Amino acid sequence: MASLRRVKVLLVLNLIAVAGFVLFLAKCRPITSKSGDSFHDIHPRAEVANLTAHGISSIQDAVLKRLSLLEDIVYRQLNGLSKSLGLIEGYGGRGKGGLPATLSPEEQEKAKGPHEKYGYNSYLSEKISLDRSIPDYRPTKCKELKYGKDLPQISIIFIFVNEALSVILRSVHSAVNHTPAPLLKEIILVDDNSDEEELKAPLEEYVNKRYPGLVKVVRNQKREGLIRARIEGWKAATGQVTGFFDAHVEFTAGWAEPVLSRIQENRKRVILPSIDNIKQDNFEVQRYENSAHGYSWELWCMYISPPKDWWDAGDPSLPIR
Repeated sequence: MASLRRVKVLLVLNLIAVAGFVLFLAKCRPITSKSGDSFHDIHPRAEVANLTAHGISSIQDAVLKRLSLLEDIVYRQLNGLSKSLGLIEGYGGRGKGGLPATLSPEEQEKAKGPHEKYGYNSYLSEKISLDRSIPDYRPTKCKELKYGKDLPQISIIFIFVNEALSVILRSVHSAVNHTPAPLLKEIILVDDNSDEEELKAPLEEYVNKRYPGLVKVVRNQKREGLIRARIEGWKAATGQVTGFFDAHVEFTAGWAEPVLSRIQENRKRVILPSIDNIKQDNFEVQRYENSAHGYSWELWCMYISPPKDWWDAGDPSLPIR
């Protein structure tokens, strides 16, 4: 805590210094006379105040360099939060680019117990960065679409119960990294009465320090089930749009804009983005083919091939009803 306060104080002091530089540049602009007199006639200390474009550029470069240094200091401080949990930040490491991640023979032995407990390789998840890059499988036309700047804000709601901490935090990091800041109102973590200790104080302390004011934690006092847990998340949400997700997902760039645009056009719409697969054994990201999502009469989720008129349109960026 003390080191974090020192970083904050250092950041504030340097921001004040930057503001001082800006004021200095504004005050020391070369002054010209309306009567055509040279600057030297008006200000005898021109050699001090008359900063050339090169001089201003040098000062700006120095300021940017200092800010970059501060950013590195703050990042290292924040990165230390994940290290204390035995987790990793950054865009490299195992599983980078959505490729299969692997364990050594010794690590594979240690991974057996957690794998059986969670239904996925949670031990391997701890070796994969919370910020890892994943492939962008959107059709080219989707990437070319442009959206307005007045889109509504979204509250992202994750429901979990006894999920692996690394998987939950990767979901959070992924949402923050790939949702434009003006569109992300908040992230709400709804704990449906987990009994894992790492999901209590360690989780709450991490998100409060790493994303202060952005991530909220809602805890049910008894197991409520998925639907009631979602309702509790909805009650806590303040965004214009709410999005409900499992706490074991990873977002790609550009996911939010088309969703929010469709809802802006018609607030009664319920939107389900195209969902690729993350393999449970090695966390490889696997592209799913174009499909709609629906339900059988027994309410089992089904992947449905798009109708003929959608294929005939020849535009993969169109929504599938």
